Amino acid sequence: MSLQENTKNLRKQVAPFEKSATKESIWQLINTLVPFIILWYLAYQSLSVSYWLSLVPSIIAAGFLVRIFIIFHDCTHHSFFKNRHANRAVGTAMGVLTLFPFDQWGHEHSVHHATSGNLDKRGTGDIWTLTVDEYMEAPLKLRLAYRFYRNPLVMFILGPIYVFALKNRFNRKGARKKERNNTYLTNVLIVALAGLLCWAIGWQSFLLVQGTIFMLSGSIGIWLFYVQHTFEDSYFEADEEWEYVAAAVEGSSFYKLPKLLQFLTGNIGYHHVHHLSPRVPNYKLEEAHNQSAPLQNVPTITLATSLQSLRFRLWDEKTKNFVSFKDVKALAKKRVSIQAKPEL
Repeated sequence: MSLQENTKNLRKQVAPFEKSATKESIWQLINTLVPFIILWYLAYQSLSVSYWLSLVPSIIAAGFLVRIFIIFHDCTHHSFFKNRHANRAVGTAMGVLTLFPFDQWGHEHSVHHATSGNLDKRGTGDIWTLTVDEYMEAPLKLRLAYRFYRNPLVMFILGPIYVFALKNRFNRKGARKKERNNTYLTNVLIVALAGLLCWAIGWQSFLLVQGTIFMLSGSIGIWLFYVQHTFEDSYFEADEEWEYVAAAVEGSSFYKLPKLLQFLTGNIGYHHVHHLSPRVPNYKLEEAHNQSAPLQNVPTITLATSLQSLRFRLWDEKTKNFVSFKDVKALAKKRVSIQAKPEL
C-alpha cells in the first residue's frame, strides 16, 4: 500500500473520534477541578503540622494540574467542546491556573503540530534540537549554550520557571491585537487570583503550596513533551521529504503509562493519535488507538524505557536516530583520525 493510501486510511479510521461529547467534557472538568481544589486546601491545612506532610496532597495536586493543562490544551485545539466560544472561555480559565495564555500558546502549538519533525522548520513550539553535523560545525559558544539547554537540571527544573512564570507573561513578536489582549487578560487574572489567595491565607503559605505544585507539575509537563518526541528512532526529515502522517505516527511516541498516571496526564501518552488528529478530545484518544491496528504498532515507550531519552541529545541524519554527546565525541575523534591519515 502506498504512503498516500496509508495516510488516507489512518485519517479515515481516526475521523469518527474527532467529535467531542459535552457530557464527557463537563464531567472531566468536575473530576479534575474538584479534586484539585480539595487537594490544594488539604496541602494548605497540612502546613500547620509540617511542610513535609503537605507534600503528600501537593504531589497529587500537581498531577491534577497536569490534567487541567490537558483540558486547556484540548481547548486550544477546539476539541474539548463543539462550541468555539466555550473552548475559548474554558481554555482561558484553565490557562490562568496553568499560567498559559490561550491564544499565544494555541498559536505556537499549532505551528508545532504543522512542523514537528521538519528539520527546516524548527524553532517554534518545540524543544531545541540540533543535528550532529550542525553541532560539530557550530562555534564553541553555541555548543556550550546547547549543552546548557539540554542539561536535565535546566530543562526540567529551571525550564518550567522560565517558560511558565516568565516567557508566558509577554507577547510574542508579531502577535495580533486579539492575542495580545488575551495575554494581558490572563496576566491580570493570575495576579488577581494570587493576590486573593495571599490575602486569604498569607503569602508564605501560598508560595509553599502553589510553588510546590507549580514546580512539580511544570517538570512533569516538560518531561511529557520531551519524552514523547525524543526517543531513539524518532522522525526528522528535511522539508522536501517531510510528511505529516509519518511525522505524527513515527515522531510521536505511545507512552504506555499505568492507569492512574494515564488518568492524571489526560491520556496524552497516546501522543501519536493526538498528532495524527488534534481534533480528537483527550478522553477519546485511547479508543481511537485501540480501534486502529496500524496505530498500535507505533514507537512505544514505558516509564522504564523512557528514562533512556535523557541521554539523547542530537539527531543523526545519517543513521536516523538520536545520539548522545558521548557518541558524537567518539564520532569526532574518528573523523579527525580519518582526516589525519596520509594518502597512499
